[in-house]
Amino acid sequence: MKKGINVWSFPGGMKLADAIRLAKDAGFEGIEPALGLEGELGLDCTERDLLEIRKTAEEAGVELTSLASGLYWDYSLTSSDPSVRAKARDIVKKQLESASVLGVDTILVVPGAVGVDFIPGSEVVPYDRAYDYAFEALSQLASEAEAQRVNIGIENVWNKFLLSPLEMRGFIDAIGSDYVGAYFDVGNVVYSGYPEHWIPILGKRIKKVHFKDYRRDAGGLHGFVDLLAGDVDYQAVVAALDGIGYDGYVIAEMIPGYKQQPQQIVYNTSGAMDAILGRKA
Repeated sequence: MKKGINVWSFPGGMKLADAIRLAKDAGFEGIEPALGLEGELGLDCTERDLLEIRKTAEEAGVELTSLASGLYWDYSLTSSDPSVRAKARDIVKKQLESASVLGVDTILVVPGAVGVDFIPGSEVVPYDRAYDYAFEALSQLASEAEAQRVNIGIENVWNKFLLSPLEMRGFIDAIGSDYVGAYFDVGNVVYSGYPEHWIPILGKRIKKVHFKDYRRDAGGLHGFVDLLAGDVDYQAVVAALDGIGYDGYVIAEMIPGYKQQPQQIVYNTSGAMDAILGRKA
């Protein structure tokens, strides 16, 4: 497995080029950028902009692992508003197109939500309706993914939706495309289950993996902690990933960041991942 890190792990406001260089210095092989509403990697970015980002990474000797986006919390594929659902589908298309130019094989997509406790006033959508909306959208978007030859990775998140590995597996299989799979987040499972149980059930459907850690007795968003400081059994997780033959990127997504010396989290995370993956210091 290869060691990557998500751009959200870096100090806020840091330029992507600087994050790429910092990732390299800290010993990461890859970095996962994120598509935003605006900025250097925003919805209005051009092919030229994307090629410049790709060139920067190549010159630094750092791979672009995949392409994330946090936009789906504001533009949900399961919104009761048809215009919001349409916007969300357009974001997926832009993300797929951008990923193709960047040369990455997978995008991270939040498939929608029944409810989101950590966003005040978030819409609550009946579960069956959310399922139908998400299934319709991702079934249609599968053809876009196939055309771009980029995977849609459906992330397991705190969205009260696709709550078990069995349901996630069934949802993916019902879509029936090799280009739609799971973006498996290890830490997001811990509040309600065990990531080492999810991995063999999802199996080859797993396109990419996020590493983060969670402490159950803290509860809520405060439970997210540094790698190896929480309740994830990383020995079991790595064994499970080896068991399904996963040899792609495991990508650290560190939240929250450090209040002081914020760059240090990148170095600390790199060392923790070396320990998890059994690499010598």
